[in-house]
Amino acid sequence: MSRTELQRVLDGLLKPADIKDYCPNGLQVEGKDRIKRIITGVTASQRLIDAAIEQNADAIIVHHGYFWKGEADVITGMKKRRIKSLLENDINLFAYHLPIDVHTTLGNNAQLGKLLNFENARPHADISPQRIVFEARLETPVSQQDLADNIQAALGKAPLVEGDPDQPISTVAWCTGGGQGFIDSVAQAGIDAFISGEVSEQTIHSAREQGIHFFACGHHATERYGVKALGEFLQEKFGLATTFIDIDNPA
Repeated sequence: MSRTELQRVLDGLLKPADIKDYCPNGLQVEGKDRIKRIITGVTASQRLIDAAIEQNADAIIVHHGYFWKGEADVITGMKKRRIKSLLENDINLFAYHLPIDVHTTLGNNAQLGKLLNFENARPHADISPQRIVFEARLETPVSQQDLADNIQAALGKAPLVEGDPDQPISTVAWCTGGGQGFIDSVAQAGIDAFISGEVSEQTIHSAREQGIHFFACGHHATERYGVKALGEFLQEKFGLATTFIDIDNPA
């Protein structure tokens, strides 16, 4: 597949023009024209780039790429070393941030709901941007400990938990990664529990004072699955050799 065709496929699937983001989505660093082998990963770190070089990859697709709003414009230090590695090895770097979070089947939110076996998961209609928060009603109410155990079994990481352990959970909402700021909107919607990747100091007070269960499960741990599913889709649909590489990150 050509680089141009791959970008057309990715843009058509993820629709980056439909959502305002904090970075450019799509091709961030140009490499070779023809693409046969793709590496997918959460973040375009040096370790991921080195792994892609070892596997003779033609392209890397990530959730966290480069050129974020507010970061320095100059290409020096760590950024220079990363981009130099890509250019010297003629590797394309594609990055999709919020478009991978919000996709209704392949996105981080959709995939986390699937992993946690939340049936009838759907985007919350009243929280913007669209599809940034998903929600589900549980067929049978569970305890705080039951949900924490489910999360730990699925993600391999014990979550930080806040809330009244005696209050059952019938409804749950979630936003992967750094989505803890949506807790107030979720609480105001009357949902029993909120799952995110990160936690801020004020998140705990919001959970306590609004009587909502909160689970912080790790930014990386909650965002491994969207880009992995995207790669699997490309392999199944177009026959591209695609490998997901998980560069562990405890954050």
